Amino acid sequence: MSQTPQLHVLGALALELTGAAPVARDALAQPEVGALAALVARDLAKFAPEAAQLELVTVGAHYDPVELLRPGWPLHRELDQLAARAPRAGVARDEGRVIAFGAHDERLPGALAPSPDYAGGPLRLMPFVLGGPADVVSIVGDAFERDLIELGMAGADTALAAQEAFGLQVEHARYLTVHDLAAMTAMQYEHAGLAALWPLLETALLQPEGEAWLDQLPEPLIHYTEGEARIALFSPNAWQQRYAAEVQGEADDATRDRLQRRHQLFEARQRQIAAVLGAHGVPVNFVHCERDADCRNALS
Repeated sequence: MSQTPQLHVLGALALELTGAAPVARDALAQPEVGALAALVARDLAKFAPEAAQLELVTVGAHYDPVELLRPGWPLHRELDQLAARAPRAGVARDEGRVIAFGAHDERLPGALAPSPDYAGGPLRLMPFVLGGPADVVSIVGDAFERDLIELGMAGADTALAAQEAFGLQVEHARYLTVHDLAAMTAMQYEHAGLAALWPLLETALLQPEGEAWLDQLPEPLIHYTEGEARIALFSPNAWQQRYAAEVQGEADDATRDRLQRRHQLFEARQRQIAAVLGAHGVPVNFVHCERDADCRNALS
């Protein structure tokens, strides 16, 4: 007998924190996770009753948005792969149940440990995967994509349980799909002056096999292709040809000092963008360019 295709809804419980409250714990012990996961399952079924027919997989840990927003959704994929190896005791995959991973001897299974490099941010995320038959997942996925961003507030008891379990000061708790999270991050990056980078990063997230260019002065020249971001590393002459052509040939001290400051700012911007891409799990490769006219070919 043929099996119903399995699909997934990827999302997270988003915890918006107040102030700079210290984080007491970033992971829960296995016995503590079940109660919080049950509240999450209950909340999700309120938004779409069909969610109760699906398998909910989550983890008693919280993460920075950059740890979720990576090509191939590796954190969600890790949850799904660990769940696939969990004993089922006769329960079919298309029957609703909750799998919640917690820490054993203060260690989370697989690659689920939150990175200390991104701890302390104002938004922390407890990821979840809903899996099951394609027709049910489609109904739930459509409902979540339509409604969660506006109506997805967590239950008051869920927010309180997360606050007490993790030792956080939670101001708001809401549910988001990964696409909602990407849209929120795009707005934040726009406010942070990184709007020009977002189309390239969005391609890496939503179409990892695709390609995109950042070719917009005065930004660095970047080509996302074959799963990596190739950043042009200009020779001094190539940089001046592209970014300071109006002073080409001028050689007085004041002009040289001005160009040096502009070049230092450009290099700082290049490092900033490379760091953002790296935080999102996009490999960065610097490619030397001796002449501006040759750079696009060098990055292809």
